[in-house]
Amino acid sequence: MTVHSAPKFASNEGVIDALSESVSVWLDGVREEHGEIILTAKRDHIEMVLRTLRDDHDYQQLMEIAGADYPARPERFEVVYMLLSLTKNHRIMVKCSTDEATPVPTVTTLWPNAGWLEREVFDMFGVTFAGNKDLRRILTDYGFEGHPFRKDFPMTGYTELRYSEDEKRVVYEPVELAQDMRTFDFLSPWEGSDYVLPGDEKAKGPPSVDKPKVTEKPGDSGADPHTNDKAAEGTEAVPPDMIEIEVGDEEGE
Repeated sequence: MTVHSAPKFASNEGVIDALSESVSVWLDGVREEHGEIILTAKRDHIEMVLRTLRDDHDYQQLMEIAGADYPARPERFEVVYMLLSLTKNHRIMVKCSTDEATPVPTVTTLWPNAGWLEREVFDMFGVTFAGNKDLRRILTDYGFEGHPFRKDFPMTGYTELRYSEDEKRVVYEPVELAQDMRTFDFLSPWEGSDYVLPGDEKAKGPPSVDKPKVTEKPGDSGADPHTNDKAAEGTEAVPPDMIEIEVGDEEGE
């Protein structure tokens, strides 16, 4: 039986020290957070950092490239690379920052699958990658305006599409939200209901009455000596006769 050299459970112990010796000159910071090793690389040296991690530290696979938008920062976008070492059974994250106008060096020179992953970040956030020879939209349509994952992108978008029976094709039109065609109810986040739902009256507490209703004498509730005497007499009714039925063994019949 062949036993794989990768450990079943990987530890972060000593990883930061080992990586810092070879890539610290290209880093702005390194930390461990939520059980993950996170390296923050200088944007212009991201390709060199990832190449070193692949060739010298056995992080063979690029699993994902993600984006994040922080509008309050001067460099509002973060590009996050997630690497996996098959031989160590260990993962690390590498980040770099950029703005709307500054491209990030491509890593298609290291991993072919980075081409589509960089296209996705470009499509959703508008981050460009210098050296990517096929940087075009991949999730949205060719005529789409804007980048949907930016925090300042409107929830409704800028345009809407529909199929036109007159033109026999899909057409783009400006978004129109017709308020007069909407029916608002108590579930609407824009306005509440102007009617009382069943049970809402209980929220005001018990009703106020001038004189509470009580039983003034035992007969009002049916519990009096006469009723008790009648219950003690019993009844002549008897249960029906029970008929015994013998159930034979089907195999013996």
